[in-house]
Amino acid sequence: MFDIVCKFLVETFSTDFATWLLGESVTLSEISPSELSLEPIRADALMLLQSEQMVLHLEFQTQPGPAIPFRLLDYRVRGYRRFPGKPMRQIVIYLQQSRSALVRQTTFELENTRHQFEVMRLWEQPTESLMAAPGLLPFAVLSQTDDRAATLQQVAEQIEQISASRVQSNVAAATAILSGLVLEKGLIQSILRRELMQESVIYQEIKAEGIQEGIQQGIQEGIQQGIQQGIQERTREERQLALRLLTRKVGEIPDDYCDRIEQLNLSQVEALIEALLDFERLDDLANWLAAQNQQSEEL
Repeated sequence: MFDIVCKFLVETFSTDFATWLLGESVTLSEISPSELSLEPIRADALMLLQSEQMVLHLEFQTQPGPAIPFRLLDYRVRGYRRFPGKPMRQIVIYLQQSRSALVRQTTFELENTRHQFEVMRLWEQPTESLMAAPGLLPFAVLSQTDDRAATLQQVAEQIEQISASRVQSNVAAATAILSGLVLEKGLIQSILRRELMQESVIYQEIKAEGIQEGIQQGIQEGIQQGIQQGIQERTREERQLALRLLTRKVGEIPDDYCDRIEQLNLSQVEALIEALLDFERLDDLANWLAAQNQQSEEL
């Protein structure tokens, strides 16, 4: 749900994002991830944009993960292959406040390779900077504010001043969904006009995917199903990433080890990706898997 909203906002209000992030109003056109690879890496909300001078790579994340830094390196290399003459600016934007040290990680290091990128933690950003343009209003409640409900009220007042009805409804719907990360649904619905949100493209798109039931009908089944499907898909992709990294580090992975990795849950796979950076041989993987089995038996 959040990835749909963030991607829609960047696509629709790319000039607003360019002014905010780049400090200048430049025209940005979207690049499909498939242009950089036959097998694009999925992110919560990955956006690739380009101007005549540069490529802008944005990733919106609700929570940090150990695989994110490698993904930034991977896309930088793909971007260089596709646009060798253009610099690429990469920014990971974290939506939901976290105490994890990963939200401050700005590098990926592997042997003699070191890649650097930028991170932005929305909860540290001035609210005023996100009230300056329609496309940024939905993020204001997630910014550095002492009173999120009052900020949402200010955003609602700004939305009411938008003259174009379609833009108004889209911004309202996006605000409602992103505000759900930090505010109760009842409070959001008491501030933002429900009928206005239902006219939005975002609302219709989410409804079509079977996720909107949580907002439309006040039940959680659709959201929970969407979350579960998202976790399953992410787990599958993280396993594939772990196997690719393991192959680079220790060589070909035997089938029985691959089968055991396929049984790991998402948190275990993420822990493996972090641990394998220190692996030097296949025995290190065997020892790590044995330790995981022992922990499972103790539980």
